[in-house]
Amino acid sequence: MKVSLSWLKEYIPVDMAVTELTERLTMVGLEVDSVEDRYAWLNSVRIGRVVSVEPHPNADKLKLCHVDVGDRTVRVVCGAPNVAPGMLSPLALPGTVFPNGKRVEKGVIRGESSDGMLCSEAELELGTDGDGIMVITDVALTTGTPLPQALNLSDATIEIDLTPNRPDCLSIMGVAREIGFFQNRKIVRPEIRLPRGDDNIRERTSVTIEDPEHCPRYAARLIEGIHVKPSPFWLQDRLLSVGLRPINNIVDVTNFVMMETGQPLHAFDFDHLAGHRIVVRTAKAGEKFTTLDGKERSLTAEMLMICDGEGPVAVAGVMGGLNSEIEGSTTRVLIESAYFDPVSIRKTAKTLGLATDASHRFERGVDPEGTLFALNRAAQLMLETGGGRLVEGVIDERPIRVENSPITLSIQAVNRHLGIILTRDAVSEMLQAIEFGVTHETEDLLTVIPPPFRVDVFRPEDLMEEIARLWGYNRIPVTFPRLPSQGVRFDPHIVLRNRIKDLLAGYGFAETINYSFIDEAAVDKLRLKPNASQRRMLHILNPLTEDQSVMRTSLLPGLLTTVARNFAQQNRNLKLFEVGMTFLSNGQDRLPDEVEMVAGVWTGTRQPISWFARESACDFYDLKGVVEALAADLGISDLRFSAASDSACDYTRTGHSAIITAGATRVGIMGELHPDVVKQYDLKQTAFIFELQLELLRPFVSDAKQAQPIPKFPSTDRDITLIVDSAVEAGAIVTTVTEAQEPLVEEAFLFDVYDGENIPEGKKSISIRIVYRSSNETLEDDVVSPVHAKISSLLMRTFNATFPT
Repeated sequence: MKVSLSWLKEYIPVDMAVTELTERLTMVGLEVDSVEDRYAWLNSVRIGRVVSVEPHPNADKLKLCHVDVGDRTVRVVCGAPNVAPGMLSPLALPGTVFPNGKRVEKGVIRGESSDGMLCSEAELELGTDGDGIMVITDVALTTGTPLPQALNLSDATIEIDLTPNRPDCLSIMGVAREIGFFQNRKIVRPEIRLPRGDDNIRERTSVTIEDPEHCPRYAARLIEGIHVKPSPFWLQDRLLSVGLRPINNIVDVTNFVMMETGQPLHAFDFDHLAGHRIVVRTAKAGEKFTTLDGKERSLTAEMLMICDGEGPVAVAGVMGGLNSEIEGSTTRVLIESAYFDPVSIRKTAKTLGLATDASHRFERGVDPEGTLFALNRAAQLMLETGGGRLVEGVIDERPIRVENSPITLSIQAVNRHLGIILTRDAVSEMLQAIEFGVTHETEDLLTVIPPPFRVDVFRPEDLMEEIARLWGYNRIPVTFPRLPSQGVRFDPHIVLRNRIKDLLAGYGFAETINYSFIDEAAVDKLRLKPNASQRRMLHILNPLTEDQSVMRTSLLPGLLTTVARNFAQQNRNLKLFEVGMTFLSNGQDRLPDEVEMVAGVWTGTRQPISWFARESACDFYDLKGVVEALAADLGISDLRFSAASDSACDYTRTGHSAIITAGATRVGIMGELHPDVVKQYDLKQTAFIFELQLELLRPFVSDAKQAQPIPKFPSTDRDITLIVDSAVEAGAIVTTVTEAQEPLVEEAFLFDVYDGENIPEGKKSISIRIVYRSSNETLEDDVVSPVHAKISSLLMRTFNATFPT
């Protein structure tokens, strides 16, 4: 937001230096980005008197001029048609740099030297006339005087970086209001006096609001017999000071009033309005409309439009239409001043890709009570700059009143939140100074009504922010928060979840976070039976897309989709996991079951290829090792794996999957992904998955770790190889050994399985190693052998096993 200091002074006296002013503005929340002297670049432009004018010997349209600049006479080549001897005109000396970057240099033009440039109003940004050089009529001016000094040009442009919640300061008067607070002064609003008109506006035109929710207020005035022409210098200068380009007196007035008050306006050529009436309605789907920038735009049914008796003439709050623009021949002007719903304008502007000064203000919220003031101000200025007659009366359709609601404010709460001590009267005075209505309810409570231009204040915290900035952020003491002395108790669910994430990441797995919404067809890819629990899907009433139509019942669809996307990018070695909620429907009248799961997938090589290791594919036992390591690090001592039956899991391969149990509780599943699922996701290689249900796993997790002393005596190992039926699980054999209640058995583990040559059909060879140790002595063979023989006999009886021959 650009603000002209001289323009500000029309509404509020500024009795401080610019540097102090910018500091005070920043401290009340209007951060100043920069301050620029508007006319500093004109100091190298001097008052020059044209001494003589001669034809250019080599160009018919150019002239050779000698110009007196006080201390010397310079030779200038000029092409302006109005240059004449004796006239005063601005001369830009070599070294002058114009705002557009153009630099004046000594040069040769068509064979003749030129030591400067006689300038037009447009080139100096002192007007829009660019047809000839600027003529200075004050003949008493001294030649050679810098132009700013000669014409008394003095102004500073302040660039303010406004936050989106302060639309009230998107105007000169809005910023003046803020200055008035810290100077303890009220702003001076321009006095508006309108002549009485002829006839009555309601006999000439009408306004119908068909969508009052999006247009709560629409006001209009009509001027006849007006002349469209360039704006006077003062009006052009005001617009240029804030970065706007002058166009003509009608359009310039609407822009001037918008910058002055913050209320966007629009002017229609009344003779181009079919039926001489205004209808505010939403667009028809697919309706076409050409805006002032000459682009035809396709409208949607949600867009608010300003229409005449036949169709749209403006996009409400955004941009006018080419079919009703102000032209040089315009003589009757209908002025619009309205309040539009900010959300509606924001959506329309975004959909059309149009960002205008008007939409910038409307979508943030304008003053609903400032509609008539801005309208009358515009009518006054149009009459002053273009003549004409005002048609008596004003149309002000207001089907809905937009008002700020009262807010109850506690003084104790203010002091507690801000860390300062303020009295009720002090708070009341500050708020009243910025035009808030305040009523004292009790010694502690105030009822506050924000002024209509403060659309951003609607709760006590907003009032506290106002009090803080008005009191002065620099006056609020620095205090440290009072922290509780007792330690913080963390949610054990969150602690376990984070531990699992850290552990799996430490094992080389990468965490993924997928949407909780999936495609209903995703469960079909998992080969789920009709009665599978994962088919209890919870449907979304209004899904964003078809592939997000149900809540996920498993983490695997998201994980496998991520794997497939990585495969498409030629990334085939993946170790991924996710921890998250799944949702199982219990019918329409009951809340779903929310089940927290951890799932992982491993596909590709066991380890990255390198010079010291062969590339080999991961397998079932690699992933089983990961789950075992996770259990060990979580302190789960009783985790077991048992072969999964055909019905245990639909999406894993029979004979290559296992049920995971802790104690007697089934807590998960793991195994090789079924080939049909691999094909459904187009993975093109084997993948291994695991799933664990956190709620069932949690009771077996232990944080306690007991330190064990280093054994004083060595261990001794004995191996047993047995021939057993192929259906016998190796894990069952190991468990039988560890649960045999033999005190010398420290550990037992599988180290070989063989079912090839010399092994009878339907049989397999299983080899386990048993570690024996005593805490009292070094074990000798005569002690270990009887125990080992006892265990061997137990295994042979239990599993109908034999020794290899």
